[in-house]
Amino acid sequence: QVQLVESGGGLVQAGGSLRLSCAASGRTFSRYAMGWFRQAPGKERDFVANINWSGGSTDYSDSVKGRFTISRDNAKNTMYLQMNSLKPEDTAVYYCAASPRRYYTYADYDYWGQGTQVTVSS
Repeated sequence: QVQLVESGGGLVQAGGSLRLSCAASGRTFSRYAMGWFRQAPGKERDFVANINWSGGSTDYSDSVKGRFTISRDNAKNTMYLQMNSLKPEDTAVYYCAASPRRYYTYADYDYWGQGTQVTVSS
């Protein structure tokens, strides 16, 4: 069992930055690939970024590529999402997720956090 807790969300103006954190407890964090997803009201939960167990492989959705950076610190059992040049369309609840392998669909992940709200004003 892995418990995940997101933090760092908030209200920011367009063009601003936020850094989300996902703190993990329970089974060995470094054994898991991790992902970030987001869900806007009335929409599906969409892939944002993922990272493998070591942090050596990452991938991003086209909508955030070049603006967001996913990273992890296995010594701190924490994953991050640095979000720069934020746009109003980035407004959503952001969720972190863990799975033995790196996936692109939320249904493939085994463990989820409760989510953190990100609101970008224009």
